[in-house]
Amino acid sequence: MSEMKTKNKIIVHTILIIGAVIMIMPFIWMALTSVKTLSESIAIPPIIFSTNPQWQNFPEILEKLPFINFYINTLLMIVGRVAFALIFSSMAAYAFARIDFPFRNTLFSIVLVQMMIPSQIFITPQFLLAQKLGMLDTISGLILPGLVSAFGTFLLRQFFMGLPDELEEAAVLDGCNIWQIFFKIMLPLARSGLVALGIFTALFAFKDLMWPLIVNISETKMPLSAGLATLQGQYATNYPELMAGSLLAIWPMLLLFIIFQKRFIEGIATSGGKL
Repeated sequence: MSEMKTKNKIIVHTILIIGAVIMIMPFIWMALTSVKTLSESIAIPPIIFSTNPQWQNFPEILEKLPFINFYINTLLMIVGRVAFALIFSSMAAYAFARIDFPFRNTLFSIVLVQMMIPSQIFITPQFLLAQKLGMLDTISGLILPGLVSAFGTFLLRQFFMGLPDELEEAAVLDGCNIWQIFFKIMLPLARSGLVALGIFTALFAFKDLMWPLIVNISETKMPLSAGLATLQGQYATNYPELMAGSLLAIWPMLLLFIIFQKRFIEGIATSGGKL
């Protein structure tokens, strides 16, 4: 029996190692390409290691693009979207989960329908709304789609529904109103759900590409994703510079993951979701 368990462990670990290598290979290739020449990056058969590493690709890309502005814009966009998603989604989720009001199930069904519709369908009305509000080519325009989150409402509703009713009943007996129950009792108990939503919202905002390219046209108002997209040429692309810029773009998120690794794993595991 012990030999069988050992064999199973070896098989499982082998599969996991192979999967990990497959997952990390694009990042390794990106790092290797970032120090190649243009001819080496497009050579067939592919050249794995550069014969003469081009470390100047990094300072050159920093001169071509305003990365400081990209970092600041990305940070503001992530903070804004996370803050609004946590505030509005938590209040809406608590109402749908714990408050009995007319047409509650019907309204929540509308929220679920929004999750089933591709987000690209909302781009035109969102653009028209941003235009009417004067948010085109602004940082606030980047935050606009994250003001409300149907996914966040659904996620936090599940957490609030899992809390015992006795907590609210005891709070009512102590003289708490609905806002005190929400902020002082229910919201702290849903902390793991808030962490999970914050993680997902931050990742979705960091990866968002289409909306920043549509709403903003100035390089100084673009986040990292949209700024790097400007390196993609219509007929030719300098892949080493693009990979160097990509490395400069992903290091903040990698650093955050290393620092808050435990929180990331706990939040995602608690939510039952995946990246």
